[in-house]
Amino acid sequence: MSADGLIVVDKPSGMTSHDVVARIRRLAKTRRVGHGGTLDPMATGVLVIGVNKATRLLTYVIGAGKSYTATVRLGESTLTDDAEGEVTGRAPVTGVTDDAIRAGLAAQTGEIDQVPSAVSAVKINGERAYKRVRDGESVQIPSRRVTVSRLEVLDIRRPAVSGVIDVDIDVTCSSGTYIRAIARDLGTALGVGGHLTALRRTAVGGLTLAVASTLTELEESAPDVVGLPMADAARQAFPQRTATGEEARILSHGGPLDPVGIDGPYAVFDPSGALLAIVSERDGRARAEIVLAPA
Repeated sequence: MSADGLIVVDKPSGMTSHDVVARIRRLAKTRRVGHGGTLDPMATGVLVIGVNKATRLLTYVIGAGKSYTATVRLGESTLTDDAEGEVTGRAPVTGVTDDAIRAGLAAQTGEIDQVPSAVSAVKINGERAYKRVRDGESVQIPSRRVTVSRLEVLDIRRPAVSGVIDVDIDVTCSSGTYIRAIARDLGTALGVGGHLTALRRTAVGGLTLAVASTLTELEESAPDVVGLPMADAARQAFPQRTATGEEARILSHGGPLDPVGIDGPYAVFDPSGALLAIVSERDGRARAEIVLAPA
């Protein structure tokens, strides 16, 4: 692959995000590899990997909106709010109607205050919540404001022999939203408990499954692993501005430009199409947050 770039991986179930990073390090033959937002081992789908200089773009990838498809199981609660945890409660679902399910999900759309799962990577007094829970502690995580811009019900299934209801959903949300918490809170609102049995991330910002590769595909193409070069990645992830030759010279040396009214951050390219910087406009100037001009 190019020395600097993003790789959009279709992560398989059963691997941690760090496992994927370790695999890409071997394929790309560099230690400078990171990911743009953790996926639970159970989850599949879009995991954005930055290689070399592109790791500097990951802070923006982490903050981008996300899209998922998922399956919520009603009638069972688990310790982890997903299928990997032990079942902690069961309740009959015979009285739960489709309308009640849809109303319960509708209540979780828009700007909401969401409490992350107790078994999450949120830090409590400097230690991950999941570690405290596994050490036997009871943790209280404060709620956080998140935005669920779309929560669509795809299907409601009632398996005849299992005594549960499975609800397939499609979600677009802000960074920091826990789909496991949506499942848990729906089950709580309906009085029957709920957890997540499947999760697939379909997009991170403008990077979707359409441009993702499986690890097998990446390994088969090694050593010529093809990712998104820096400039292409920036075009997909950010608004754009093309600088003049003089503006490119100023920006490449860290100087500010005149603003043009683009909501930042945005990517600035030189007249030849090379990526120069990630810029935000503030205090009447367009200032580089990251300078990426070619050496």
